[in-house]
Amino acid sequence: MTVSAAPVVPFGGHDLFLFLLQVGLLLSLAFLLGRLALRLGMPAIVGELCAGLLLGPSVLAHVAPGLSGWLLPQSAGRFHLLDAVGQLGVILLVGLTGLSMDLKLVRRRGGTSARISVAGLVVPLGLGVCTGLLVPAALVPGGTERSTFGLFMGVAMGVSAIPVIAKTLIELKLIHRDVGQLTLSAAMIDDIVGWILLSVVSAMATTGVRAGDVAFSLAGLVVVIVAAFLLRPLVRRALRAAVHTRERGAAIALVTVFVLLSAAGTQAMKLEAVFGAFVCGLLINSCGVLDATRLAPLRTVVMSVLAPLFFAMAGLRMDLTSLADGTVALTGLVVLTVAIAGKFAGAYLGARLSRVNHWESLAIGAGMNARGVIEVIVAMVGLRLGVLSLEMYTIIVLVAIVTSLMAPPLLRMTMAHVAYTDEEKERERRNAVDEPAAPTETPLPGH
Repeated sequence: MTVSAAPVVPFGGHDLFLFLLQVGLLLSLAFLLGRLALRLGMPAIVGELCAGLLLGPSVLAHVAPGLSGWLLPQSAGRFHLLDAVGQLGVILLVGLTGLSMDLKLVRRRGGTSARISVAGLVVPLGLGVCTGLLVPAALVPGGTERSTFGLFMGVAMGVSAIPVIAKTLIELKLIHRDVGQLTLSAAMIDDIVGWILLSVVSAMATTGVRAGDVAFSLAGLVVVIVAAFLLRPLVRRALRAAVHTRERGAAIALVTVFVLLSAAGTQAMKLEAVFGAFVCGLLINSCGVLDATRLAPLRTVVMSVLAPLFFAMAGLRMDLTSLADGTVALTGLVVLTVAIAGKFAGAYLGARLSRVNHWESLAIGAGMNARGVIEVIVAMVGLRLGVLSLEMYTIIVLVAIVTSLMAPPLLRMTMAHVAYTDEEKERERRNAVDEPAAPTETPLPGH
């Protein structure tokens, strides 16, 4: 008996042309505006998001609706194809974020960093949940449980962004200072906990807020973490074999495979693909086999091509015209105020409880307020899952932009009141012991 498979519809010539044109335009505009943002002293992500804003419903759809309808037709299939490229970029970006973490720094600054991180996460998370419960019903997608929406808002308000923080500290020459070390290590703990919380809330969004489902999600997290520990020896051996082979691309291919399969595994468990990518990055990082130069080509492709495409796609989904509505604008102002005040107050409180002085505590709060890339990823996850409406998605991405722009001037202002100690001068002179090598050697590009 012959079993015939269903015919596969070929990718039409016009569809391929349109897809290549979309990718080419988005990437070129994202690159140009990203470089312009850097020249103006802003994170590259601001320019990359603006690329999507210009080509999306915020600008092009109003200025030239006919051109917009032809270039970005409202076809789910075509948009999903473009989105798939962005999703590949964000999964690899998150995997590289885990690879770039300085786990030794977290261990060295463990106690103080943990207290700052806990307070800096719990306070804005709690305020975010309360804000989510009070957001007007018109801005909450139909069918989304209010409790799930509130929890998602809490996670969005609680996260920090290591790439933005690390880059800012390096540019301001604060990476050797006590404040810089504490801010970076606390932000690393924040990110780890934040990915876990995002994974749990995402699972709740797909299964509902039921005790059994929440318990299943938590059990899945435990399984992922235990599996990472059990697979660590095997991963280390595989990485060593790839390093010793004559094939220069073997390590890059192996890391990419590990990250993608890990992302697929957690996605299958309804724990979000980015969580698996992040855990895999931490796992590879902990093996201590690969150095920064070995993965430099992968970083270049991800940071220069795939990540800018993802952020341009994120901007493409924003609709700033929605802020013309009074309710949306007022909600955005409240959310922004809660995000800034909550993170600032939480980090300041945690630092003061750790006996850090007033001005240093203010500086830590200013540094940890930067949301950047992590906030955008959280917003994209919420939009994809249907937890966030387009209006709330736009508001959260704006929070990421504003807080990232605020961090440098606030750090300059607060650090002007902090004396430069002899210990910090010695640490800077040695330029080795306490400096987090990975972000310095291969920083994520302005995000």
